[in-house]
Amino acid sequence: MTSELINPDTIQWYEAASVNAFPADGGACVKIGERQIAVFHFAQTGEWYACQNQCPHKMQMILARGLIGDQNGEPKVACPYHKKTFSLCTGENLNGDDYRIETYPVRIDNEKVYIGL
Repeated sequence: MTSELINPDTIQWYEAASVNAFPADGGACVKIGERQIAVFHFAQTGEWYACQNQCPHKMQMILARGLIGDQNGEPKVACPYHKKTFSLCTGENLNGDDYRIETYPVRIDNEKVYIGL
């Protein structure tokens, strides 16, 4: 999915891994440059999402191990330690707190996962 704030003309795509490297209905972390990025595969819907791996609440690199689901149809990830919940489409904090996460577009091509930065 592509965040509404990203200009598609300026995206550079990076190969993250094979689709088989990611658990169905779960997440895994990849490193692109200096960024740790959490990638999630919602197997039921076939959708893929990516966001920063660092939870902005306590600054820990743990979102890839977060619990995924939806809130009123909005795909979300919950920090496994603190249960802060974020939209995987917009990065908005769904608990109403001020901090948010960065989200990145994901593309699947020839069984490979690509992240747009």
